[in-house]
Parts: sequence; structure tokens; C-alpha cells
Amino acid sequence: MAVFTEVSEGEASELARALQLGELRELRGIQGGIENTNYFLTTELGEYVLTLFERLTQEQLPFYLHLMKHLAQRGIPVPEPHALPASASAGNPDGQLLHQVCGKPAAVVDKLCGKSELAPTPAHCAGVGEMLARMHLAGRDFPLNQPNLRGLPWWNETVPVVLPHVDESQAALLRSELAFQNHVATTSAYAALPRGPVHADLFRDNVMFEEGRLTGFFDFYFAGVDSWLFDLAVCLNDWCIDLATGAHDEERARAFLDAYTGVRPLARAERELLPAMLRAGALRFWISRLWDFHLPREAAMLQAHDPAHFERVLRQRVRQPVSA
Repeated sequence: MAVFTEVSEGEASELARALQLGELRELRGIQGGIENTNYFLTTELGEYVLTLFERLTQEQLPFYLHLMKHLAQRGIPVPEPHALPASASAGNPDGQLLHQVCGKPAAVVDKLCGKSELAPTPAHCAGVGEMLARMHLAGRDFPLNQPNLRGLPWWNETVPVVLPHVDESQAALLRSELAFQNHVATTSAYAALPRGPVHADLFRDNVMFEEGRLTGFFDFYFAGVDSWLFDLAVCLNDWCIDLATGAHDEERARAFLDAYTGVRPLARAERELLPAMLRAGALRFWISRLWDFHLPREAAMLQAHDPAHFERVLRQRVRQPVSA
């Protein structure tokens, strides 16, 4: 959510009027994140988030926006995208959700209420686990299909790019873990994992709470079709660890898993492969943070995340496997 593209109030006002959201009152850049340009857009009718997509293409973006619309219409608390009025058709009942601002593809979604909980308790983890399971089930009939663009093929492409920037111990771990994940992907257990749309980036800062109540999931722009277990592992690697050391927090993890499985019980293959997927989730974010840290893009307010964090998490997951 760094600002790569500066948007003027005039340009934001024009889009707000086109979407019939009322007159612009305030436009404020959002700090944090590293993929897209984001602004809080306040009008006389409410508060919204304006996103300009800096890497995703016109062909890739409909998946994310229509997924959010699909989930919102099924009672999952996600930011609902706003369509151009009178743009719905038989072939596209959601209407035109993708717009243009400053020559970039853009979207406007509702702003969620509440704030992120950066020091979650078991109760917070249980809330996220339950809603994640509901989200997975709500996405089963989503008609669009797009792979997780930061999945195994991307890891295989990106590891050679980051290897020159790490020391010998880190390079050895990257190579060995990548080989392990490529092997896992060939197994019958992996092929049996239930799949569907996943968030793939549901960290503490992408969930909102108000007075202890979960009010929404947001930032779906890493979503794709992947195993639900991978999505679960990404969450456990953030919500249920000690941030300083990367060590597993059993109490929070148990609360998360119990709540999740209370809605959607895990299949046998999922229980078997949870330790491997926890490693996969740590590897994915270590690779992407190495890439963003050593090969950054220029942006106002850009703050790259520390790659060492997910190296610690991965080493913990290799040393101390966790079962479901």
C-alpha cells in the first residue's frame, strides 16, 4: 500500500462522481505494503479505498475484484468493489468493477470499520480461523479461475534471482527447501488437497476488528486458486507465532485450527501435509521479501519488510514440525 503513483484530487473527484459516490471530501495516501498505490477516499456519502494496480494486469484483475464481490454477496465481510452505474449485463452481472486512474487500472472498494490487531489473543485467532473456513466454502462456486501467481512456479523463477544477494547458509536453505517443495508437489497427497480461491496473504494487518469482533478481511490482490491448506498455513505462520523468534505458539494455533475445523474439517491429506505447507508458506514470503528488499521499486512511503523474519520462521518449521 505504498504510493507509487500520485493521484490528484481532481482525478479522484472525477472517478467518485462517475461511480455516484458523491463529492470528494478528502484524499489521503496509505502507508504500508509494497505492491499497489492506495488512498483513503472520503466523500459526502462515505469512506472508500482507491487502489491503483502497479503490477497486476488488466487480464489478471477481474479475478480479484469479482472474487471480492462474490464473497461479499455471500456474507463474508470483505471490501465490496463499486461498479460503474448501469454497466451490468447478462454476461457480467457484477458490472464494470475495473476503472482507469492516471493511466493505471484502478478499483474503489468500501472501507472496512475497525483496526488491525497486531497482538492477537487466542480469541482473535479463533475468529480469523472460523471466517477463513467460511470464506473457503463461500468461494466453492466462484466461476473464475486464476492460479496463485506467487505459487511454486514463481518460487522456481525467483530463487535464482535472489540467490546472489544472500550468504551461503541462506542459499543452501533456499535451494534445499525449494527442492523439497517441488517434490511435495508431485505426491498423491498434494494432488488430493481440496482447492479453491484463497486469500494467500491474510496477515494480521489484513484483518479488521472492532471491540473484539472481526469486521473484515481485505487486500485480496495476492488471491488465486490454490490449496485451502496453503492459505491456512500462511495464516498460522503469522497469527500463531512469536514474531521475535518465529517460534510456534501452540495455544493460538489450537484456537485457530479448532475454529477453522469446526466449520470445515480437514481431509486426511491436509492433516498429512500441514507441516510441509507451513514450510511452503514461510518459503513463499521469505522469497518475496528478499526480492522486494534487494530489488526494490521507487515509491513514496515505501517500507520494505525484513526478509530475515521469514527465514527464522522457515528454520523453525523445518526444525519443529507441527501437526494438525
